[in-house]
Amino acid sequence: YRDLHTFELQAPTRLIEWARGSRVCVAGYGQSDGNEILQLIPPPTLQTKETQGLCPERDFKVECGGFSKRPVYSLKYVPDTSLLVTSGPPDSSLQVWQVSAEDSDVIKSVSTIATENGTGQPWAKIDTISARAPWVLHGSRLDSVQITEVESRKNVYTAVSRGSEELSGLAFLDCNTLLLCCATGQLCLADLRQPQSPVEAVSVPPAPCGEQWCMGTTHGAQGSEPSSQPVARLSSRGLLTLTDLRKTSESLASAKARVPSPGSGAEFLCVSWAPALEGCLAISGFDGTVHVYDTQSWDSSGREAEPIFVHKGHAFGGADGSGDPPLVTVHTWHLQKPRTLLSAASDGSLHVWDWVQPCGKC
Repeated sequence: YRDLHTFELQAPTRLIEWARGSRVCVAGYGQSDGNEILQLIPPPTLQTKETQGLCPERDFKVECGGFSKRPVYSLKYVPDTSLLVTSGPPDSSLQVWQVSAEDSDVIKSVSTIATENGTGQPWAKIDTISARAPWVLHGSRLDSVQITEVESRKNVYTAVSRGSEELSGLAFLDCNTLLLCCATGQLCLADLRQPQSPVEAVSVPPAPCGEQWCMGTTHGAQGSEPSSQPVARLSSRGLLTLTDLRKTSESLASAKARVPSPGSGAEFLCVSWAPALEGCLAISGFDGTVHVYDTQSWDSSGREAEPIFVHKGHAFGGADGSGDPPLVTVHTWHLQKPRTLLSAASDGSLHVWDWVQPCGKC
């Protein structure tokens, strides 16, 4: 490691979100009525663009916080605002939160975005954007995807779909284009400029049956074409496929990750592209580790890939609340520092780490 910071949270955490001023938002997913939502100030070394030497202050600090009456399974900061949007069981409704002003340390609930026929539906996957107005994209199934204006709670768009497959993720590719990923691995596109057109299934090679899938998209430069951004899909058995949305009929590349299959379900699967390292992605959700891969040498053979780095810190943290070894529940990349990642685990541990660059690797 070049650097490693650890912070112990009071409860298991399944999400990390960057907020204004390089703040970090985290939230708990326990079943009690007291799930914390915290905004943390990172250590000073993470707030500078250049790597510095020894720093006397190496801890995160809690800047403000609040409590959710329901488990928080997804959390997104709304760009250019002081709002957060969260979702979680027992239905597909969304909760909107106001991050405190400078004279307060409270994150307070300000509204709820209810969804039609949301009772009994799985929790909603969400993404946010502020290109035209503060919008939240949300949905639990292919036929329940919509966009809501966060502050007014006005419906902006409702997707038309012939299917009702459960979603594992969704994302804004730009202010007009949406990408949806079904748990079965199917990708679908929607265009806001054609609101009456049904969601279009992308003709990607079929995913193996019986596996659960998630996706990761890259964040292109402002004004770049979303179709030029590769989409990574990760299966519950560790299969990785890269798809070019400009030519979806064939896989851009594929590989098998060197990870164990999850023992039960795939609710913590996570794959993400590095924003400042070309061709590098990270995966987690199989055990107490995070794997980083350089995809630039991958082909379509599906051969086992060698990770360029494996973070094992959570695996040595002892058993979590259930007595099982810790499981990494989420990870995310630092927005400016190329090889710096944050990861959280089921034992409440939050790690920030930066590995030494291997010779000839990214």
